[in-house]
Amino acid sequence: MTQAQGAPAPAQSWTRRLAELGIRLPPVAAPVASYVPAVRSGQLVFTSGQLPFVEGGLRRTGKVGGSVDPEDAAADAKLCALNALAAVHELVGLDSVARIVRVVGYVASAEGFTGQPRVVNGASELLGKVFGEAGQHARSAVGVAELPLGAPVEVELTVELR
Repeated sequence: MTQAQGAPAPAQSWTRRLAELGIRLPPVAAPVASYVPAVRSGQLVFTSGQLPFVEGGLRRTGKVGGSVDPEDAAADAKLCALNALAAVHELVGLDSVARIVRVVGYVASAEGFTGQPRVVNGASELLGKVFGEAGQHARSAVGVAELPLGAPVEVELTVELR
């Protein structure tokens, strides 16, 4: 069985891999409502939807395909994934992750915009760089009318632990 079919990744230091890539996890974003950033259930961790926060504020607001360029939104999706990894790290430590199971990306979309998968690729490609084969995941990329605080994108993760 390959890892893409469900086998956990061999023990690796994901924190070391981040350092090799020159990536630093941001501080965990404070919740904007009544929830926690991540919860563990058995061998799975589920993150709450993460917005593209930088130093406590949104990098940008607006709708993708309107005031927000899809490439900029893909960069925001990458930031959302980093924020989600920070939530996982704070809860269980990133090195306890066996694999990324699922990514769900929500894209605030201007009327007629259908490039949601390209936007959410920002998150998926980051996870692939960090986790390699263990970063291959199931995914949904959903266009929505609005996101909290006017964010252009929101990403949530499900990860399996060793």
